[in-house]
Parts: sequence; C-alpha cells; structure tokens
Amino acid sequence: MISKYILFGLTFMASVISYGQTVYSVDYESRADVKVFVVDYESRADLLVYKVDYESRAGNNDGKWFFVDYESRADKKIFFVDYESRADLKIFFVDYESRAGWKNKAKKQLMY
Repeated sequence: MISKYILFGLTFMASVISYGQTVYSVDYESRADVKVFVVDYESRADLLVYKVDYESRAGNNDGKWFFVDYESRADKKIFFVDYESRADLKIFFVDYESRAGWKNKAKKQLMY
C-alpha cells in the first residue's frame, strides 16, 4: 500500500518538473499558441531568442528556447508567420546565450 503512494508521488513529481522553455513549430497557424515573426534587426524584436542545444539548458521564459521533436513535449506551440503584422510576438535569434531576453516585457505573458 505504501509503495503505491510512493509510486504516485514520484509520478506526480516527474510531471511537475519541467526543464524550461520548450517549443514546437507547428505546420498550421490554427494549431499554434503563439504566432511568431522573425525580424531582421534586434532593435525591432520583442524577444531575443537563443536556441539551446539541450533541453536541460532551456530557460524559464527568458528567451532560451529548446525546439522539441514532438508537439506533446512542448510548453508552447509556435507558428512562424510571413508578415510582421500577423504576429503576436516578434523575435530575433541571437548568437550568444547571454544576449537572450525580453525587450518588450508587456509581451512576456504570451510565453507562459
């Protein structure tokens, strides 16, 4: 009986633990949580994004994204739009992890 509770507790804890900002790029706009446009200049972005190599390095809504292979593993599903005017969020990909972060904190709730 006690082992049943321990197993339940461990399962619950595993489901609560999250590595951070994992994203999945969907094929259809209607399936996305957030519509994203990649801008050409850092100064025009709401969020500076750094793509991390490992899920464990993903941040907690701080611009450090890990792209997962399966939609079910993502914290957020995003769709890359072709026009800036159709986007919920404008991002710019940076080359250094230390440069990642929000420039427009009013949009931060989009990625929670």
